[in-house]
Amino acid sequence: SGVLDSLLGKPMSELLNKFACDLKNAWDLENNADAGTREFSLGPILDKKNRADLHSAVRQKFPFLVTLTKDNEMIVKGNADYRELCQLVTEKETSDFFKFLDAKLENSTFSFEPDGNKEHRKVVHHFINRKFGKLLETKSFTVTDVNDQPNMSIMVRFREKSWSRKRSAGGFQEKQDLYTAFTLQKENLETLEAIGFLAAELGVLPSDFSYAGIKDKKAITYQPMVVKKVTPERLKEIGSKMEKKGMRIHNIHSACQHLRLGQLKGNRFDIVVRDLKHHSHDSSADLKERISEAMENVETKGFVNYYGPQRFGQGQNIQTDQIGLALLNEKMVKAVKLFFTPEDTDDPVNNAKRYFLQTEDAKGALVMLPEFKVREKMLLRALNRYGVNHEGCTKGWLNIPHSMRVFYVHAYCSKIWNEAASYRLKIYGSKVVEGDLVFSEENDESVSLNDKVHVVTAAEESANKYSINQVVLPMVGHSIKYPSNKVGQWYHERLSKDELQMCKFRVPPLQLNIPGCYRPILKNVQNLSYFLEDSEKGIEIEDNHLNESKVSLHISFDLDPSCYATVCLREIMKCDF
Repeated sequence: SGVLDSLLGKPMSELLNKFACDLKNAWDLENNADAGTREFSLGPILDKKNRADLHSAVRQKFPFLVTLTKDNEMIVKGNADYRELCQLVTEKETSDFFKFLDAKLENSTFSFEPDGNKEHRKVVHHFINRKFGKLLETKSFTVTDVNDQPNMSIMVRFREKSWSRKRSAGGFQEKQDLYTAFTLQKENLETLEAIGFLAAELGVLPSDFSYAGIKDKKAITYQPMVVKKVTPERLKEIGSKMEKKGMRIHNIHSACQHLRLGQLKGNRFDIVVRDLKHHSHDSSADLKERISEAMENVETKGFVNYYGPQRFGQGQNIQTDQIGLALLNEKMVKAVKLFFTPEDTDDPVNNAKRYFLQTEDAKGALVMLPEFKVREKMLLRALNRYGVNHEGCTKGWLNIPHSMRVFYVHAYCSKIWNEAASYRLKIYGSKVVEGDLVFSEENDESVSLNDKVHVVTAAEESANKYSINQVVLPMVGHSIKYPSNKVGQWYHERLSKDELQMCKFRVPPLQLNIPGCYRPILKNVQNLSYFLEDSEKGIEIEDNHLNESKVSLHISFDLDPSCYATVCLREIMKCDF
């Protein structure tokens, strides 16, 4: 207190002492509501060095207080983190921990008393990671306690300082602004898995890659990508290594910026449908005629522009849209539990998920999960560090790249759109009615999206001014308007059913912002071509000996962005898959 006396003068130092004692007593009484809000002013301290000395002196003498400066005035109040830690460990440990924290001595460590209770240690780990995770790291060690028995103790140390940005800002900036474009060819890999492999090999983050969309897992797909902080030469070096993982890298060249989601002109599909058969109720028809009829139909009429089944995942028990709904409702823990809901199969992935749901042991589940489950691992690492509670789960979702987080919410919005499209066609058919939304013809870039969308009037309905091909339906979000007919009403009822009637379609804790958009109800295919082949002989079939051999149908077509080949194919084949 000699230091405080000399810095503050004896009278003020004594008042501070009294404030500290009173606050401590109030804390001990627990029921004192204002204990957390009490403040004490040390008056204006103009000299910066004096302020720094005072901050340090107060904290070393009273670790349970914090000091802050408001316009040169120094204020002292209770340290809520200190109070919280006191409820987990002894007062002495808490006091020593905060002195250790405040001293910030490089390479210094602090150990809590031996603690054999794993659950309790977990709570302490989570507390320190949650409050001081950027500064400190914790680890449990085996120690010998007072009775010479082996026990566990938590050790805390300062994280290694990441190199100062200021010092090497020049070199750092150059690397930041380096972009390399390439075409990724992959097979039997998710886009995000492929990025995980590439990132690990190149020593960059998955978020350093940008792409225009997520490609199908099973197919052989090609997509443009851009990676930041990697030179074309470095990318070329890893080619042969990546081939072993099922991908190839083509067309490597320098670029000047990232790609954005949706920044593509469309997709080309080459599809083979093997073992063609008639529908059971249609077995007498000529197969070749049926096929040409189906192709003609889809070419002239198009297809309903549903989001394809791959948007919602393969899961039988849980689909991605349910996770998206939980995220929109900010039910973070529920979203995590849904994310880890296993399928009813016995394989490493589902066993790990099952284990996690039963035990909430993130560390154990991490060990069980195969390497390629990138998203699951990212989430579990955060849950291991922060705990499976609302805060921990929020941190977990933040630990996966933004494009993946938003994917789940988009899945929910897509599901609503699909249902809306079915409802719209069911009640109004292909007639354009009053209150429908259509895209106006203006191609002016400066016009906002909502201004491009026109609400059909009664007069326009009577005059048949628009065709069904021009009708759009909103993808739900915060910046769209709804049709002003029964379909708009349907949207409101449907969202209420999911408790989203008041939803702002923004989830700030997860940095999610869903403005919404408009999607045409019908779409057309371009450049459709096809031929039939005898699967066994591998030759094109010209004549009508179709029904005796195994037949494959080869189809090629182009679709606009965000149109699904699965949906177009479903229309051609008249069946679900």
